[in-house]
Amino acid sequence: WVEQDPKEILNSVYECVEKTCEKMNELNIDIANIRAIGVTNQRETTVVWDKTTGEPLYNAIVWLDLRTQSTVERLLKRIPGKNKTFSKFKTGLPLSTYFSAVKLRWLLDNVEEIRKAVEDGRAMFGTIDSWLIWSLTGGTNGGIHCTDVTNASRTMLFNIHSLEWDPELCKFFDIPMEILPKVRSSSEIYGLMVCFPVLLKNSHFQCLGDQHAALVGQMCFQDGQAKNTYGTGCFLLCNTGQKSVFSEHGLITTIAYKMGKDKPVFYALEGSVAIAGAVVRWLRDNLGIANSSQEVEQLAAEVGTSYGCYFVPAFSGLYAPYWEPSARGIICGLTQFTNKNHIAFAALEAVCFQTREILDAMNKDCGIPLSQLQVDGGMTNNKILMQLQSDILCIPVVKPSMPETTALGAAMAAGAAEGVEVWSLNPGDLTAVTCERFEPQINPEESEYRYARWKKAVMKSMGWESSESPSNGKTD
Repeated sequence: WVEQDPKEILNSVYECVEKTCEKMNELNIDIANIRAIGVTNQRETTVVWDKTTGEPLYNAIVWLDLRTQSTVERLLKRIPGKNKTFSKFKTGLPLSTYFSAVKLRWLLDNVEEIRKAVEDGRAMFGTIDSWLIWSLTGGTNGGIHCTDVTNASRTMLFNIHSLEWDPELCKFFDIPMEILPKVRSSSEIYGLMVCFPVLLKNSHFQCLGDQHAALVGQMCFQDGQAKNTYGTGCFLLCNTGQKSVFSEHGLITTIAYKMGKDKPVFYALEGSVAIAGAVVRWLRDNLGIANSSQEVEQLAAEVGTSYGCYFVPAFSGLYAPYWEPSARGIICGLTQFTNKNHIAFAALEAVCFQTREILDAMNKDCGIPLSQLQVDGGMTNNKILMQLQSDILCIPVVKPSMPETTALGAAMAAGAAEGVEVWSLNPGDLTAVTCERFEPQINPEESEYRYARWKKAVMKSMGWESSESPSNGKTD
């Protein structure tokens, strides 16, 4: 179970706004110059709140939470042939614990307070962006209940072609449509921020899901451009232009962005990995083999090899390209010689192998292999990881000097909105960003050998868990 307190998330945003205003004062920038606020968020994380009190009715269920595995299995039984991809051509998504609809179904099935609020017409559903925007635009006093097309496209309730909530899917999941937010483009004025009077005059809202914002921040506006974000999970998105490409190799189809009410919608293929940075945190917090992420990097650097040890961090099952919720994490190839350094190296290598699997699938679907990979996110500060990634992919890895491209993309979308227009997104107007390049340094045969061994380990991690097993519930 992975959940967060929605009020704590909201308070962190208040704190962020206050600190930003303080910083601007220090830099002698007039706060009145703030024209727009871009929100970017965890996409599938699900919140239900009471519109009369403004209080969340339960903790937010986070995207990688697995409590809905039994919900997924129950829903699958209602689909002819138990076809996980039954809604692929409407939503671009397989039926998985990952997406919001099953989390919302779980809340309706298990939380009496939410059921009651739905019956009384008090309930509102949203991903984190909707909760924040509603709260910041007035909450119970006329707060705006909306989301953008990128976040809506991650719910399994949204038709990515008609750009509307789908009545048939809402009926399948038995979700009342009146609790859903209004869907807007990713770059238009939604409303004014009312909780900070100093920002009241000009502060308009826009939003983009985090991975889509990173795609914009990396300036991947051309068909075939791709980026990989290394955060808690790992997310590789490739812009497929104004056509939706449906994967034959386990990727999902998602809306990349829609930069204005009357602008066209752009699509992307996405490969999602549940555990990337989270594996480093796990080594630190659960195994205690290092005190910091930097120390994990040092441990790996000291040996420069996993010495035949392979780590599959399927803590939340496997996402793309397998969509296998029954998988669990394994470390194999251990010998008496294996030590914590080898395990640290194997953990970093696992992030790179997972990215390689997704890139292989993407190359097959797109037909044009990527010649380099643009990367961003907190983990890209790890030079060992970036070099390893280049070695395992056998192509250069390119990291911009400003790795927080998710925040940058949200700012760009906000600044480009009609009525704000302080940022041009025309490729000719965008300045080139300085980058650090990592070139492959090992021979491709060695890379292929290690990758084949990793795939063997992945096969061994599958089919481990089922929802019937007694240990599968929440433990205290």
